[in-house]
Amino acid sequence: MPKNTLDRTDLRILEELQDNARLTNVELAERVNLTPSPCLARVRALEAAGIIDRYTAEIVPEKLGLSVNVFIHVSLDRQVRNALENFEGAIRALPEVMECYLMTGQSDYLLRVLVADTTALERLIVDQLAKIDGVANIQSSLALKVVKSRSRLPTAR
Repeated sequence: MPKNTLDRTDLRILEELQDNARLTNVELAERVNLTPSPCLARVRALEAAGIIDRYTAEIVPEKLGLSVNVFIHVSLDRQVRNALENFEGAIRALPEVMECYLMTGQSDYLLRVLVADTTALERLIVDQLAKIDGVANIQSSLALKVVKSRSRLPTAR
């Protein structure tokens, strides 16, 4: 079900579920002006098409003591497939790494990391990241303030 086959009602369903995934089907149906049965059928079709991947809770990191938000640029000593796959596998095993992107430009990867404090950041960099085979350079920047953070995708056409 590619985006061009989504109608206005499908997009409204996605908007409502992004705002509150805990809505009951009856509540969702009311909000998108459908009866419950066709609403549920549409939600199931969106799930089956992989448009809705999963339902999650957004947790405030600071409430769990994770107040240091860091962006880390990592360069590898070689950019061959094997080296990239090795690095990516190691990164997937680190729970502090919230996001990892393969990049163009000066660094090979950009990581977003959440840790409790700078001591935890030092341990992550020195004891884990720097020990990954092929890592040549690590540069980190601490975020002073989150100006905008959004997990909600724009659905309007």
